[in-house]
Amino acid sequence: MHEHASARQALETMIRGNDLEGLLRQAEIIHGHRCPFLALGVKAGRHAMAYLEQENTGMEEMVAIVECNNCFTDGIQVVTGCTFGNSALIFEDLGKTAVTVARRRDGAALRLAVRPDFREQMFARYPAVGPLYEKVVLQGRGTDEDRHRFQHLWQAVARRELQEVPLEEQFLIRNLTITLPPLARRFATVTCSRCGEGVMEPRVRVVEGQLVCLACAGEEHYVLTGRGIGCGRSAL
Repeated sequence: MHEHASARQALETMIRGNDLEGLLRQAEIIHGHRCPFLALGVKAGRHAMAYLEQENTGMEEMVAIVECNNCFTDGIQVVTGCTFGNSALIFEDLGKTAVTVARRRDGAALRLAVRPDFREQMFARYPAVGPLYEKVVLQGRGTDEDRHRFQHLWQAVARRELQEVPLEEQFLIRNLTITLPPLARRFATVTCSRCGEGVMEPRVRVVEGQLVCLACAGEEHYVLTGRGIGCGRSAL
């Protein structure tokens, strides 16, 4: 195998060997910390990739359709190799902690949605965590000691949810065959006549006879924030 073709080989080996801890460590690198929903993303991504038996080189062999922009999605991106950057990650802003992972060549897919009572059941399994989660995360309060204890417990919960709780107790799982959108298009780059920056051709507007980017045109455009997808104008 050519050396440049093996960039994901270590991850593929972890997927085949069901090395969930190794995969979670990889996800933690980009996510910044370890938490239960990152662990769920890793677990769901690994299960889907193993079930569909398709390695991913980032050339859209696989597509992941996520329905949330939370910790779960980082686990999905790392394990499946489907990202915004390689055009294999689709975001449907439905507010569900769910993913559909699909094999492009035949549309075979697996959908995993976190059970609606998962959070309640998780806190029931670890009663010491609930009050700290409420105080530290939801209310943004608590002492340094509270935050330290919460982080320690939260990581322990992530590890146990990853390794000890059966997948079927965490997810609703369905086998599907879906129709995927066409492969991502490649567009020419145009130079904005005002700021001088390169911009994808479909995002160019004509203002007073000149080609300008959306920011210089002052137009609203789609923006993805922690609240989901909305419309806004450039702050630059």
